[in-house]
Amino acid sequence: MEKGKIQWHPGFVAAMNLEFMENRDDLEFESEHNLNRKPLEIDLLVIKKESDVQITNEIGAFFRGHNIIEYKSPEDHLDIDVFYKIGAYASLYKSYGRILDERKADDITVTIIRYGKPEELFKYLKEHNYNITSPYKGIYYIEEKVLFPTQIVVAKELEKKSHTWLRSLSRNLETEEIRKLLEQRKQMTEVYEKELAESVLEVALEANKWILEEWKGDEGMFESLLEMMEPQLQLREERIRRESMEEGMEKGIRGMVEALREFGIGDAEIKAAIIKNYGLSEAETGKYL
Repeated sequence: MEKGKIQWHPGFVAAMNLEFMENRDDLEFESEHNLNRKPLEIDLLVIKKESDVQITNEIGAFFRGHNIIEYKSPEDHLDIDVFYKIGAYASLYKSYGRILDERKADDITVTIIRYGKPEELFKYLKEHNYNITSPYKGIYYIEEKVLFPTQIVVAKELEKKSHTWLRSLSRNLETEEIRKLLEQRKQMTEVYEKELAESVLEVALEANKWILEEWKGDEGMFESLLEMMEPQLQLREERIRRESMEEGMEKGIRGMVEALREFGIGDAEIKAAIIKNYGLSEAETGKYL
């Protein structure tokens, strides 16, 4: 893995789960579905369990039985060749059923998601007479001249309130947007939902580290960040504690220090966290910084 490269995909999968939380029991999610052998794999396959189920999220209004979703990170290009390649993935998926014509062509859709609008691709499609409609803000249907119904979702253009998590996969978030994400996460009661939110937040914070600089000295935001990280830290501590109580605490502290530093937290805030969570004196924290 290239050093410093942000792993957008886990955050994307988590965000999509949050997008469809209201219909979560009606859908089956399969991340990185293998078409045959790597590297031929679909970013996310969403199977609609019952054909008559109504999906409340606008992105899912387009869905049929088998829904191939490809995510392009802010660093990825989305041009006409990529567009055709994704269509080819859908064709391969259709052809790999267990029996002849098991996966009906009219029961397959393609969704391509990118934060920014791929202007050159849209220019090409218009010049070559593809019919493009936009039934919802930020969602574009590509009709005719495609083997499978296709939609392009421009996350930046989606409604903020209803697509908070998917929109957060960006390098250009504002401080208030991160603050609202943390507040939403705090209001969640289901463990699984919290874990999804934390996956998105980790990516968002990694992509917008400068925001953490603004939070230094903001005790409220620092506490929210610690709360978000607490489950992972506790799991790490519990595993280590079984090996050795004393050694476990030390490793747990060092793990917390490493994790906090990855998010750009300064030594003063880390020291306060060690004192609060482990009951050490200020002098005892010195060897961990």
